[in-house]
Amino acid sequence: MRYFLRRTAFFVITLWAAVTLNFVIPRLQPGDPAEAIVGQLTGQGPVDPDQIRAVRLMLGVPDTSLLSQYWDYLGSLVRGDFGISYTYFPYPVTHMISEALPWTLVLVGVTQVLGFLIGTVLGAFAAWRRNSRFDSFVTLGSQFVGSLPFFWIALLLLYLLAFLAGWFPDSGGHAVDVTPSWSWAFAGDAIYHGILPALSILVTAPAGWIIGMRNNMVQSLGEDYTRLARAKGLSVRRVALAYGARVAILPNVTGFALALGGILGGTVLVETIFDYPGLGRLLMEAVGARDYPLMQALFLFITIGVLLANLLADFLLGVLDPRVRKEAA
Repeated sequence: MRYFLRRTAFFVITLWAAVTLNFVIPRLQPGDPAEAIVGQLTGQGPVDPDQIRAVRLMLGVPDTSLLSQYWDYLGSLVRGDFGISYTYFPYPVTHMISEALPWTLVLVGVTQVLGFLIGTVLGAFAAWRRNSRFDSFVTLGSQFVGSLPFFWIALLLLYLLAFLAGWFPDSGGHAVDVTPSWSWAFAGDAIYHGILPALSILVTAPAGWIIGMRNNMVQSLGEDYTRLARAKGLSVRRVALAYGARVAILPNVTGFALALGGILGGTVLVETIFDYPGLGRLLMEAVGARDYPLMQALFLFITIGVLLANLLADFLLGVLDPRVRKEAA
């Protein structure tokens, strides 16, 4: 119990520090959102100070001290009020996030789960058949694919399968003439538009899990308890699964929890390249327009996701490995 209480206390302190940094960092950016909006409207012409003041009043840009803004910000977080988006005025920030969140959850959630399962299975089988042709092919192949730039794979798939072959659409989450709804027609169209972004993530997703699982399992198969199991006459398959893979998968489980925590912020490039309507593209637009309320909410969602994933990983490690609890006590 002491281990779990300590982990929870660390989570609360880190969350407060993250919330504070989330407030400060966007305000360190040069420029002003009202000036950016007026500049876009007027083009290269002179900027009228009265127009800037009017836009600030319209957007509700605070004109108080940073300390006062910080207390107002904390109060808004408690109420779940993130303000109005400067970019998508007059829509609130929560509306924009609720529109983009399902796209990112489905895209990255499915690819992360598939990548974890594929990588773990291939890594375990490669360790079981270590020093074989399969082991060499899987290990070297995953190292090569994992070293490729992420954006390069996305651009290559976009060029080959969308522009040259014309098999998939090159942008968007659904066709222009299809209205989002709970229907099979919309679901099929959304899946069709999400194949290329999903492939670009799935190409490199299993690589890390393969290498990690393979190395961990090779080490666990050389431990004394696996040698004792073989000496007792247990089958090679049972030794590999019940003794080798069961122990080797623990670091992968905790790593998978951390990977799920970064699910919201790990799609900026792929969603920007494919113009996919998820949180990654929304974050890029918010940064470009200096949309402080939207930026803060998105950064906060990403930070909380990572912190919760770390807490979940610590709890899982404490449950699966009793030695961790004993060391903490």
